[in-house]
Amino acid sequence: MGYMLNEDQKDIVKMAHDFCEKEIKPFAAQWDKDGTFPLDTVKKAMEIGYHCLEIPEEFGGSGIDYVTVAAVMEEFAKYDLGFATTLMGTTLSLKPVLMHGTPEQKKMYSDVIVGGGLGAFALTEADAGSDAAATRTTAVKDGNEYVINGSKCFITNSTYADIFVVFALTDKTKGVKGISAFIVERNRPGFSVDKHEDKMGLRSSDTASLVFEDVRIPEDHLLGKEGEGFKYAMQTLDLARPFVGASAVGVAQRCIDEAAVYAKQRQCFGAPIAKLQAIQFKLADMEIGVETARQMIVHTLCLAEAHMPYSREAAIAKCYAADVAFKNAGEAIQILGGYGYSREYPVEKLLRDSKILQIYEGTNEVQRVVISGQVLRRY
Repeated sequence: MGYMLNEDQKDIVKMAHDFCEKEIKPFAAQWDKDGTFPLDTVKKAMEIGYHCLEIPEEFGGSGIDYVTVAAVMEEFAKYDLGFATTLMGTTLSLKPVLMHGTPEQKKMYSDVIVGGGLGAFALTEADAGSDAAATRTTAVKDGNEYVINGSKCFITNSTYADIFVVFALTDKTKGVKGISAFIVERNRPGFSVDKHEDKMGLRSSDTASLVFEDVRIPEDHLLGKEGEGFKYAMQTLDLARPFVGASAVGVAQRCIDEAAVYAKQRQCFGAPIAKLQAIQFKLADMEIGVETARQMIVHTLCLAEAHMPYSREAAIAKCYAADVAFKNAGEAIQILGGYGYSREYPVEKLLRDSKILQIYEGTNEVQRVVISGQVLRRY
């Protein structure tokens, strides 16, 4: 996204690039192989503030504009999507608090994150992924407290997060209109982390299940109003999707980088395979996808900054960029041939990592439902 940025923004992205070159590039393959969560490196990133770029300055954050944040996340994802997802998992949990929290809630949550903590967004359940109406976790009012019972799955940062935004039913009779959102600290009695996922890709990020057994929280930990949780979740995901798109662009760009360098070096029939039109056309299509996705992401984030409707654009940005990343990874493997299928080269990891982009924070099928619904409402 460099061509969209001013000099100050470029400096921020350059700092992220330098961090990734030193702290991520030499170790990403081993993290992937071992399924290691790189806590020490995550802490280094947090010391710089890469996990709280969106927090307003009044709450101790950087208050950086959306486009710059997206460019930084693209850079991290280029080196390791799992690492980028760890950072984005925290900002995902921040979004509903910054959008709907009281000043006291915003300060409380921001203080934890700015102080070096991670956050997590706890929405998904075993039977409630794309269908949030199937949520089973409950929050029952008891005096001046809520008592939470239930479980969540596939939650990023579960094991290491210090604070969570948790979605639970406060009225079972109302479906999605009975879902409310709550701030829950890790140290609450009855809270525990359960199953850790052994994932195909994204192996340097932490994904696990959460269990709530009579977890008591003060009533002032209710975010916004009762029954508004589903709306808050959807608004949060709308704003998160272009950032997922930016991380997808990072992966897709890395695919081009690896494939182009290899194509210029690999000799076949006495010349580099980059001379073959079949390879050139693959690289051209990969580049078209990346640049088109970038434009859509920037457009979406500019609408969001201007407080204009952007739900359709967010769905397009996420869906298209995720498809581009997965396609580019496949094409990169094809260009590298047998080497692309070997774990000695990074492109097979890019394919395994990229698949999640079509699944999390709203599957691409759900994005197409959102897009088609808005199309049909015009007529």
